[in-house]
Amino acid sequence: MLKIKEAIIVEGRYDKIKLKNLVDTTIIETNGFRVFSDKEKQSLIRRIAESRGILVFTDSDSAGFVIRNFLRGTVDKSKIKHCYIPQINGKEKRKAHSSKEGFLGVEGVSDEVIVEAIRKSGATVIGEEEQSNREEVTKADLYRLGLTGRENSEKLRKALLKNLGMPSYLTTNAMLAAVNCLYSLEELKNIVKKLEI
Repeated sequence: MLKIKEAIIVEGRYDKIKLKNLVDTTIIETNGFRVFSDKEKQSLIRRIAESRGILVFTDSDSAGFVIRNFLRGTVDKSKIKHCYIPQINGKEKRKAHSSKEGFLGVEGVSDEVIVEAIRKSGATVIGEEEQSNREEVTKADLYRLGLTGRENSEKLRKALLKNLGMPSYLTTNAMLAAVNCLYSLEELKNIVKKLEI
């Protein structure tokens, strides 16, 4: 079990149940979109973020990204980290049908995927050595790799997102944040080199 300094923010109670078996930290549910109008929940999240930081761990569907972006605008940027799971097709065991977009949510992915995502997010794992400060990918790096500002940039970005198992609708900024949680600049360069478009 990972002991995490940051509190984890999830969408719903089944996500919370899943994570309770894997991490030792405070886990807060947004109750889906209800967090948009729940001023008390927003205030609680801000207070916790100020005292220990938060790790946003929403599903990799469009609803999860809407909630993630809302929280990004609600909490001090220096107090928030993001944890991403890949887009994996499937349905949760408890559900009769798959989600609207057909991807597994936090509750549906394997324990290994969750633990790896938490480790790659930069979360502070208590009792383990501090992660080495790897060089962050910048917007200038995206330009140099042809992912922005070029004729085929959009096509290349979509191919990269598909290759990485990330949502195709990510904005450049959201893609940059996700890439920095998961890959070093060198790893990204190698992945882009192998893309065929």
